[in-house]
Amino acid sequence: MKKTGILNQPISNVIAGLGHTDTVVIADAGLPIPATTKRIDLALTKGLPSFLDTLRVVLSEMHLEKVIIAEEMTTVSPELYQDIQKIMDEIPIELCTHTIFKAMTAEAKAVIRTGEFTPYANIILVSGVIF
Repeated sequence: MKKTGILNQPISNVIAGLGHTDTVVIADAGLPIPATTKRIDLALTKGLPSFLDTLRVVLSEMHLEKVIIAEEMTTVSPELYQDIQKIMDEIPIELCTHTIFKAMTAEAKAVIRTGEFTPYANIILVSGVIF
């Protein structure tokens, strides 16, 4: 049994297999997930697990180059956007339309679905390198 870190086997496997510029999506409960993209469904009920809790756990093991969010989040869910800015600190945040965001999820190694009900609570994590 694993002693520390992410205990969820599918998430741990995806992170361990990432290369430079590979992507992982953390999504709210409503984001459509392409049939061709690996779905890791954590949603239990409204709000559980939360988007931010899931993001923090994934970031504990994943090195980022940048993140991508839908620009709609900045006006529809500005508190969430501010929380993401704080969590990302020096990591660049790229904005795109929600339509483009949804299209980009088809290229992700996986989409982690949370129980989040906040509008536009979705983020694409772009893997960096540690050397």
